[in-house]
Amino acid sequence: MELYRKKIEDLRNREVQSIEIEKDEFLAFRQILVNEPDFKHFRGEAKQGGNIVFTYLDIART
Repeated sequence: MELYRKKIEDLRNREVQSIEIEKDEFLAFRQILVNEPDFKHFRGEAKQGGNIVFTYLDIART
């Protein structure tokens, strides 16, 4: 869980451009992500094979 928080923080602070979450880790990661105050700034894009690549948006999605 702490690893997911670190990845979220790195993405938020622009220390990384994106993070990739494995398909089997997605539900645990999402459980943490949805509780973040800026949740709507994170955009997830599913890739072939089921992995999800998250990026951080300057403007929150609707």
